[in-house]
Amino acid sequence: MSKGKLPQQYLRIKEKHEKYFNAVEELGKVVKQEGPLDEKTAHLIQLAAAVTAHSEGAVHSHVRRALEIGVTPEAIHHAILLLTSTVGFPTVVAALSWAEDIINNEKM
Repeated sequence: MSKGKLPQQYLRIKEKHEKYFNAVEELGKVVKQEGPLDEKTAHLIQLAAAVTAHSEGAVHSHVRRALEIGVTPEAIHHAILLLTSTVGFPTVVAALSWAEDIINNEKM
């Protein structure tokens, strides 16, 4: 991921707490290697978790990373829509809006 695409707040915190961020990033890499799921599936699962946590920043991050590895906007939308019966329509609509923030930005 290019540093130019990362939110400034994220970059400031990462700079201030470098060791912590390095550890968190390494943990993310390790857990992805621990099982049979492919990278696209793993990103969609993480996106779903971000939606259920009502975390706009995490949804932005996971949509951005999913797009970077070739997940289509349609697959991202579908992954979020699948959550309707679990997290409810209002949460899904909010998450779709957050996903579109990134998808539309990537098209520019």
